[in-house]
Amino acid sequence: MAEAPALLQVRRLTRRFGGLVAVSGLDMSVYPGEILGLIGPNGAGKSTSFAMMAGAIEPSAGEIFFEGQSLSGLPTHAFAARGIVRTFQHNKPFDSMSIEENVMVGMHTHVPVSMWQVVLGTAQAKAHEKQAREQARHWIDFVGLGEYAHADVQTLSFGQGRLLEIARGLAAKPKLMLFDEPAAGLTAAECLRLADIIRGIAAQGIAVLLIEHDMPFLMALAQRVVVLNFGEKIAEGTPTQVQADPAVVAAYLGQVKVDHA
Repeated sequence: MAEAPALLQVRRLTRRFGGLVAVSGLDMSVYPGEILGLIGPNGAGKSTSFAMMAGAIEPSAGEIFFEGQSLSGLPTHAFAARGIVRTFQHNKPFDSMSIEENVMVGMHTHVPVSMWQVVLGTAQAKAHEKQAREQARHWIDFVGLGEYAHADVQTLSFGQGRLLEIARGLAAKPKLMLFDEPAAGLTAAECLRLADIIRGIAAQGIAVLLIEHDMPFLMALAQRVVVLNFGEKIAEGTPTQVQADPAVVAAYLGQVKVDHA
């Protein structure tokens, strides 16, 4: 991993909410094709860090670099346009659309035709729609929902809805996917399927950063893990290394903040 240039670099990232410092001086990197886990006890700063890396929250200090370019001051949609795509813990499909149409919505950041071309039904717009449907079907098949492509999205189970969320994210042509609690609410069989899908995503060179409370799931999947506690990074390494780290053990046992210097 480390031989290739970092895709995402976070330098001294800090976020304050009034007098509360939710994240303090975070340094971390994510590499192409890597699966990186971000963990920590409740209130450790994971979600806030995630939101800053997705462009949903502006840092109080520090910088985020993506492919060597600073993302400071850019709106959320600019993060997505550059290839940073976030999936959410709670499925958010468009209920009035089919599964295929939901996935096509994920392509909005890469639409090469204007609204008027679509309204007028130009040849270019029709060609784009055909290509978009083919790409949508590819990602629907990839996550295992091929037989439901034209079904009403409301007919999906919770686990299938999670797969739809992933397919929609992949349709946006991500270079980095941020997964927020992807295994939450899934059965054991669905978790195994999800792990295979995430490995398949990384195998295509797409970086994966995930927050997950299911430690067995994450530790079996991630190649590296970053651990936060009280808003600070206290450990980083392979799953084996961080599980043996005294600071990590202390944090998860609920002991007082540990000086990891």
